[in-house]
Amino acid sequence: MVFPGYELCPVLLAHEFGRDSHLLSRDQELEFRGLPPRSSVCTLYAGLGGRHFLVVRHVVARWLIRRLSSSDRASILTILQVLGDLLSVGTDRRIRYMISKGGSEALLQTLVNTARTASPDYDILLPLFRLLAKVGLRDRKFGQKALELEALDVTLILARKNLSRSQNLLHCLWALRVFASSVTTGAMLGINGAMELLFKVIAPYTRKRTRIIRAATEVLAALLKSKSNGRRAVNRGYVTSLLRLHQDWHSHDAANTYVPIRRALLLCLKHIAALRSGREAFLAAQGMEILFSSTQNRLDDPGSEPVTCVVLQVLRQCSPRSPLPLAAPGSAYAFPAAGNTPSSPPPALAEEDLEDDGDEGEDKDSDSEDAKEEDDDLETDVNKLTSKPGLDRPTEELTQYEAMCLELSCRFEELEPKPGDELSAEKTEYANHHHIPTTAPGKQQRCSNKDQSSRGQGREDAVQTPLLSMVKRQRPPVHLASQTGPGGNLYEKAPSNGLGTDSSGNEIVDIQALFQEGAWDIDATSCPRTSASVSNPTRSRDPVEVMDELLQMHPQHIPFHDPCVYMAKARRTRSVADFKTAAFPDLWGHRPPPSPEPLLERKRGIQRIKILEDIRRLIQPSDVLNRVVFSLDEPGQDTASGCLRFSSRFESGNLRKAIQVREFEYDLLVNTDVNSTQYQQWFNFQVSGMRAAVPYRFNIINCEKPNSQFNYGMQPTMYSVKEALLGRPTWKRTGYEICYYKNHYRESAAVTGGAPRKCFYTLTFAVTFPHNEDVCYLAYHYPYTYTALMAHLDILEKSVDPDKVYFRQEVLCQTLGGNPCPLVTVTAVPESASEDHLEQFRQRPYQVITARVHPGESNSSWVMKGALEFLVSSDPVARLLRESFIFKIIPMLNPDGVINGKYVGYLPDRTALTLP
Repeated sequence: MVFPGYELCPVLLAHEFGRDSHLLSRDQELEFRGLPPRSSVCTLYAGLGGRHFLVVRHVVARWLIRRLSSSDRASILTILQVLGDLLSVGTDRRIRYMISKGGSEALLQTLVNTARTASPDYDILLPLFRLLAKVGLRDRKFGQKALELEALDVTLILARKNLSRSQNLLHCLWALRVFASSVTTGAMLGINGAMELLFKVIAPYTRKRTRIIRAATEVLAALLKSKSNGRRAVNRGYVTSLLRLHQDWHSHDAANTYVPIRRALLLCLKHIAALRSGREAFLAAQGMEILFSSTQNRLDDPGSEPVTCVVLQVLRQCSPRSPLPLAAPGSAYAFPAAGNTPSSPPPALAEEDLEDDGDEGEDKDSDSEDAKEEDDDLETDVNKLTSKPGLDRPTEELTQYEAMCLELSCRFEELEPKPGDELSAEKTEYANHHHIPTTAPGKQQRCSNKDQSSRGQGREDAVQTPLLSMVKRQRPPVHLASQTGPGGNLYEKAPSNGLGTDSSGNEIVDIQALFQEGAWDIDATSCPRTSASVSNPTRSRDPVEVMDELLQMHPQHIPFHDPCVYMAKARRTRSVADFKTAAFPDLWGHRPPPSPEPLLERKRGIQRIKILEDIRRLIQPSDVLNRVVFSLDEPGQDTASGCLRFSSRFESGNLRKAIQVREFEYDLLVNTDVNSTQYQQWFNFQVSGMRAAVPYRFNIINCEKPNSQFNYGMQPTMYSVKEALLGRPTWKRTGYEICYYKNHYRESAAVTGGAPRKCFYTLTFAVTFPHNEDVCYLAYHYPYTYTALMAHLDILEKSVDPDKVYFRQEVLCQTLGGNPCPLVTVTAVPESASEDHLEQFRQRPYQVITARVHPGESNSSWVMKGALEFLVSSDPVARLLRESFIFKIIPMLNPDGVINGKYVGYLPDRTALTLP
């Protein structure tokens, strides 16, 4: 039916346009008045364009809304048709405008008036229900309006009367689905018996009335968002009924034709499982077993993706919550710091609190303004230049930093020229070569300590082209120390037995025997001269002899590294746990990989596979060994046999407990930060006793971050001792089937004191080791320890030419743990001791560079290592930087946190910034 044009036009022009009527020109007004009778409003729109179309649309909507509840049957049908035309195209802006003018109330009132007649007119009700379903999705207060106008009871009555009339029942269900979107309205529908009505409609698998069954299941899922409806469903035994319905539809729907129905049934279970009583009812009805078994054969089916996702959510939601298998929530180590108390854990955040609801419009506006400001000044305007900012503190306060700038008081008397003094051949060689100490074949040269050795005697003979120079010439940098070709597999050609030979044909000693003999004991292993008094005569083999034998059989040429210097420094490093063992990667050294390592391409569906394997433990506990094989709290567990052997009692190590779950699967728990019950993310541990070519799965189950880069291609790092002795001492990205997800562990209620309990997350990855009975190290990222830094600084200092490079080590402060925090000064030595050159030296601006505020950010230390080596090199850019600036470098701001394997490193073991 169409709307009579002559009746509509005078009303619009005389009563509705008001102040907006001037927008129509005279010609358009005549055209508007001259529309033929019985013309639809759509024809009227075709005659108008631009902004006039918008004005007429709004005017027509206002007029139709006012006429809707007070018109006769023919007018109501016409108005519903016109509103349907208006709202069927375009954006949601039309619907929102209609809502703002009272359209929802008019539609609901018309529904109530029409339904309460003796014989309801379904010619009006059906298009009315369609409009209600469309408008109600955009009206946030739609449920409250329906409740106030008594439209809920009317719709339920109509649904009960039309159980056998499919078309009428379907439209009623559409309206109920919109009403149930409000929790309050859904609770009222539940009280009035809506769920009982829906269970009469939802039937076991059938090919008939599937549209009605789908709509009914969606309405039921919306109703069960209300907790009162959830409790009512549990009390009336609906959980078992829903599980049976799901099983029936799932088993008959092999072609995934009715995925929406199956998903809606699972959403019903998910909403019920939000209640404790719902989870108990679900477990009692064997819901875990039912959903677990029904999902196994559909994991790789893309068509079942929506169903599988909800199944996993329900299974994880109903998994019994349990505390972590730890003796105490705090760290296994404690540091008695006066005046400091352990920090309390922050309240856990819900997942929805992590979402960002920022206004995109504001971001766009700010971006455009910034761009306008940049383009406004394409050329330098002298009038816009500001003067040099003044000091932010009184000059008197700056005198306290004089102790850190001793170079300003240096007179450089040794630079005074002497008669007949010329640059010797040795200094010429010193200045032109890249200063990288090498390992000499002699025992005394290899094992000289800091106090009695001179690194100037062990330099390479070949000149290395500076890195920046090669970049400028578009030549790739060559790693002189690398012995593998670019892109080659580091584990290629590696023997898999217990012994092997290196590239020179030398036999590799038994790795397990070396580590069992305590060859890396810090107190006993050092240079021959310094360790003779501390070596243990009762040992079967002297650790010094073992180290010397290894260095002779497997000479390593790693730039700026010496095992003897490292061990000498390790004895001076103080830790909370008083570590007595040195990690082999720190002792032996590390070379960068021969080529860039790409991000791991994640296997599709790997996370759900791992979650289902965790669920299998709960429903099949007989398959789980649950044997503790390593624990800092119970040291006696370390002697377990027939499994991997773990250790973390070395610098920067972090592993608190290891539990063997299955033969080749282990649950691992990392230590919290010292004097804290949180910040567990960093891990670094030793593992041995493995079998080659066997996939081992490791699950770190007490991570804290809601998400991780491990979900986006990051891999853990591994260092193999056998690979190192074969000439490939490299930390390598390894692992596959990596994912990071929330698990069923929760913080103990006794720890939180009634506050919301913290959730924990699992990092799981699989590793295939390259050798039998190897000793490998696995870490969160490439480790870089405090001792390695101190050894590197000593070697670096002795590698520079003191006549050209000013390199000075100082102590910024002493940490609370008793370790010196290093401060390094790097600049160019003045050309001479003349007043002009000294004045130029003292007028150089300072550049302050720091790293490793958080101990878990070990990548910053590797960047700092490269920066230090570059600044003291003979590269022209480095020389220019030294002549232009004085660099004050604090390479490790948190030594105690790094030493003790912490992740964040807050107080009480933060560096105490007390100047010497």
